[in-house]
Amino acid sequence: MLLRILHKAEETIIALLLVSMTLLVFTETLMRFAFGAGVMWAQELTLHLSAWLVLFGMSYGLRVGAHIGVDFLVKKLPHNAQRIVTGIMLLAALTYCGLFIYGAYVYLDKMVLIGIELDDLPIQKWQAHSILLLGFVFLGVRLLEVLIRVIKGKQTRLMMHDEAEESMQLAAELKENKS
Repeated sequence: MLLRILHKAEETIIALLLVSMTLLVFTETLMRFAFGAGVMWAQELTLHLSAWLVLFGMSYGLRVGAHIGVDFLVKKLPHNAQRIVTGIMLLAALTYCGLFIYGAYVYLDKMVLIGIELDDLPIQKWQAHSILLLGFVFLGVRLLEVLIRVIKGKQTRLMMHDEAEESMQLAAELKENKS
């Protein structure tokens, strides 16, 4: 239940960020080229919206298998060996997430103490940069989900996008269509 809420929140936030960023850039471009005017804060907001989109997107990409993986050697291993290698990799990734979460917490704590705002927007810097913490917490949750599935034997390796396999399928389809 909690994971379903997390999934829906993640998808909604990503959609809102993408729509907001697109509308902002479109409006700013239209204002600059059609009317010769713009708003000072548009570039800074676009930058922060894109950072939020990327950092939320990394956990979403892991959930849906959209990341490109280099797992040629892992695929050649027996299933139990795949699980062991994947488990080690996931533990390393979780360690990295933990270090990043800790670093983001320290950074955000200092930004709260300093109390400065962004350059062009009346938003506290710690609020705008809180995605550093949030994004890696979401990624950590996704990595834990995969690790649990690997431990339970429901999954042997990360489910990643395989460009080579996709290219081979497209080539085969094109060959069939020409025949």
